[in-house]
Amino acid sequence: MAKELTLEAAERIIAACKKKANEIGQPMNIAVVDDGANLVAFARMDGTKLIGTDISQKKALTAVYFKMDTRDLVPLVQPGAALYGIEATSQGRLVVFGGGVMLTDENGQVAGGVGVSAGTVEEDHDVAAAGAAAF
Repeated sequence: MAKELTLEAAERIIAACKKKANEIGQPMNIAVVDDGANLVAFARMDGTKLIGTDISQKKALTAVYFKMDTRDLVPLVQPGAALYGIEATSQGRLVVFGGGVMLTDENGQVAGGVGVSAGTVEEDHDVAAAGAAAF
């Protein structure tokens, strides 16, 4: 069984994401979900893009559902690839580009996910990865 993702841990993840976002100068929307993809904590930094509120949560959910970082889904969802069109099967709940990072415990079990949105895909991933490192 995976380590429980507590509110305290989620707040630590968000703090690390905010620190990284401030370093790169890009305010972000940051969502942390547990291993059932349930929202544990969310932060919308001042001055960020409002659309990222929904996208960040969907990125975190996607990382949990697929047990992988969302940027690793990109080659799998291209035309002709094994998962092409998968996002169309989920009523808009999946995000298949970078910014969602899986959270794992010390035994490699999925404990949740962190999703970040508002910057470039690379910035979103880097901020989410900074948060995951704080877990």
